Amino acid sequence: MSQERPFDLLNKVIGQQVLIKLKGGASIRGKVTSFDAHMNIVLDAAEELNDGELKAKLGTILLRGGNILWISPV
Repeated sequence: MSQERPFDLLNKVIGQQVLIKLKGGASIRGKVTSFDAHMNIVLDAAEELNDGELKAKLGTILLRGGNILWISPV
């Protein structure tokens, strides 16, 4: 069984929508456009969610890798 590295998985979701949980409890959904070695991630059409419900449309944003708890494909 082959194990993938986190960056391999991020490469697979470029152009796809993901759900990201941040420190502090915020949830962000958007399409991954790019990322760097620090796991800073650029999302397009980003939205902030509160209990799964749309709270705010954010547009294009940069999430700092140090604030990300987990990432899941939607």
